[in-house]
Amino acid sequence: MLREVERWLARRSWPAADRPVEQLVAAKQGAQVSVVLPALNEEATVGAIVSVIRRELMAGPAPLVDELVVIDSGSTDRTGEFAEAAGARVVHRDDILPRLSAVPGKGEVLWRSLLVTSGDIVCFVDADLRDFSAQFVSGTVGPLLTEPDVQFVKAMYDRPLGDEPGQGGRVTELVARPLLNLHWPLLAGFVQPLGGEYAVRRSLLERLPFPVGYGVELGLLVDALHTVGLDALGQVDVGVRKHRHQDGQALGRMAAAIYRTAQLRLSRGHLVRPELTQFERGEEGFRPRTYAVDTEERPPMREIAEYAARRAA
Repeated sequence: MLREVERWLARRSWPAADRPVEQLVAAKQGAQVSVVLPALNEEATVGAIVSVIRRELMAGPAPLVDELVVIDSGSTDRTGEFAEAAGARVVHRDDILPRLSAVPGKGEVLWRSLLVTSGDIVCFVDADLRDFSAQFVSGTVGPLLTEPDVQFVKAMYDRPLGDEPGQGGRVTELVARPLLNLHWPLLAGFVQPLGGEYAVRRSLLERLPFPVGYGVELGLLVDALHTVGLDALGQVDVGVRKHRHQDGQALGRMAAAIYRTAQLRLSRGHLVRPELTQFERGEEGFRPRTYAVDTEERPPMREIAEYAARRAA
């Protein structure tokens, strides 16, 4: 198994600099590229991300990116306003597939985004990135334009925590990486399995179920492995990722959702209770608070009638 992973790392891991934007534009040959930013109260960063993509990847007669959509999942700040002013098309989560009530969660937004985008390649980018580089898009999209057999590409990067390099990604190191190494060792070579920056062929995305919450990245990666095989997956080094870090309790809830997503894929039999109890200190000592763990998954998009009709049209 280790040798297979090592061969995959040598064959399917690249630096972003290997594929300049000009080369990728020439390789498009009619393919359309959509970029999706899921956003919830990200007014501090979303406009700058959109501006970089518009300026570096969408300008001129031959753009790399054809469509840039921000999906607002209920922001109470000016996220939508700032994104639109910077040049993105903004769509509210609840306006997509209104017959089906939306549930909170990142995976829900990504799943619905397939209904309001048209690209053959869909690139997801988190909206809380600081010092954003266009390589997060061009790097992940690149192999899909130049390697016909590649279908799913994750970004890899260093994640600093404050001034400490490599100390971000705590849920990755404590939960996701052990799960993958133990249960899906072919995926052990992914540097950032939970990273929110990745590009996928639509023809694959529409075949995959989407966990509605924070388990979406793990779920998509595992299901892609089983659907198209390891050699169809790749990763690209895009440098450094800076973003807003969550507090420890939020990370605990993320970890529970990710474990639940893995558990669903390991067995459809008995499951642990889908709740997580955490503790907060109050005036009278520690107080328990119990949170539901995301348990719902959306079906493959190609099973949705509205999507099938849209694609047929």
